[in-house]
Amino acid sequence: MPVIHAAAALTPDGWKADARLILDGATIAAVETGVAPRPDDERHAILVPALANVHSHAFQRGMAGLAERRGETADTFWTWRETMYRFALAMSPDDVETVAAQLYVEMLEAGFAAVGEFHYLHNAPDGAPYAAPAELAGRIVAAARATGIGLTLLPVFYAHATFGGAPPRPEQRRFVSDLDGFARLLEDCRALMAGVGPVGVAPHSLRAATPSEIAAVVALAGDGPIHIHAAEQVKEVEDCLAWSRARPVEWLLDHVHVDARWCLVHATHMTEDETRRLARSGAVAGLCPITEASLGDGVFNASLYLGAQGAFGVGSDSNVEIGVAAELKQLEYAQRLRDHARNVCALSAGSTGRALYERALAGGAQALRRLSGALRPGSAADLVSLRADHPTLAGRSGDAILDAWIFAVGNPLVDCVWSGGRKLVADGRHFGRAPIAARYAAAMRRLAQ
Repeated sequence: MPVIHAAAALTPDGWKADARLILDGATIAAVETGVAPRPDDERHAILVPALANVHSHAFQRGMAGLAERRGETADTFWTWRETMYRFALAMSPDDVETVAAQLYVEMLEAGFAAVGEFHYLHNAPDGAPYAAPAELAGRIVAAARATGIGLTLLPVFYAHATFGGAPPRPEQRRFVSDLDGFARLLEDCRALMAGVGPVGVAPHSLRAATPSEIAAVVALAGDGPIHIHAAEQVKEVEDCLAWSRARPVEWLLDHVHVDARWCLVHATHMTEDETRRLARSGAVAGLCPITEASLGDGVFNASLYLGAQGAFGVGSDSNVEIGVAAELKQLEYAQRLRDHARNVCALSAGSTGRALYERALAGGAQALRRLSGALRPGSAADLVSLRADHPTLAGRSGDAILDAWIFAVGNPLVDCVWSGGRKLVADGRHFGRAPIAARYAAAMRRLAQ
């Protein structure tokens, strides 16, 4: 069995010196602490569990930076969508796979070991279904296999333009399906993912699915995860109130059995009552702080939610920037800007980095229905080693290492990454980086015109 020895390792019982992790395939078989390395052990200075990325739209990595030009009127989330629609309509199946593979390389190099792919690009550019309904889902699975990242596939049900079952817009034609078509798609996705990872369901939002359709999609979930966009934008909340006299998160909590299987993505605009109720439900809030800042969504009320013991994970959503540390830093810094305070997410005395990291670790595993990556027997062998020779780490140990990674250094501190026991990144570089990047560059020369 492969054995990794770390001079310092973050375990569920805190930082431990001289830790030996014995791996058994995709899991950790045993952890010993306070022991010297043996001759055949692979040695590292600092080892921490790797986070899961709870929310990604892989194809959008290809359009990162393409929507940063102001139009004739004020730009918003809703004008950003027009760029996204145009980009999505231009992509071939090969493009979808190529962009996803590049993204997953970048996620692994940033310290993410797994991803929840909220996959809503289903149809051909003219809106017709492919002969194989899961053609594009299969490209996502192929990209995950090629890069080695852990994958939870979340096929999306998307049928309407806005609340009340309005017909979809022509530019949404690659996304839409009916319930029968979605059931076939889901069956094919489960076949594709056999032996790869969990499959969940994702009613896109209350805008894109009616109450009866959400109930039907949830009934198809089995014991898999259920993800949904909720309360991302102020206009979304206003439109939901006009349609139902309830806010999006309020409506879900009142009409659907929201429990630990659920991940409410964004949940940005909630009242204090909604925030506490979501925390009590056992669901995960899927926070995407960089995207939420990029799109002008707003600021999640993390201090109230975390104080109510709410679970959360972090995701990269539109994939405009990829970084474990970057997402956690943005989450904390947004709270500081709103509250005019510092170290808001720590809640009590101690390291803010440690508080953020451990809660995102637990929430991410729950949201993606993966084994926890905590460094203990039976956990997933999802690991990150950090560079001890970075000058910012000089004289630092314990929680100060996490604080330095998140708030001072970011991606350059990542050395090696394992997903499911497979070492995929060494010296900060993914094993397949060069050919994947070359294919991506060729695709972007066409797509970014």
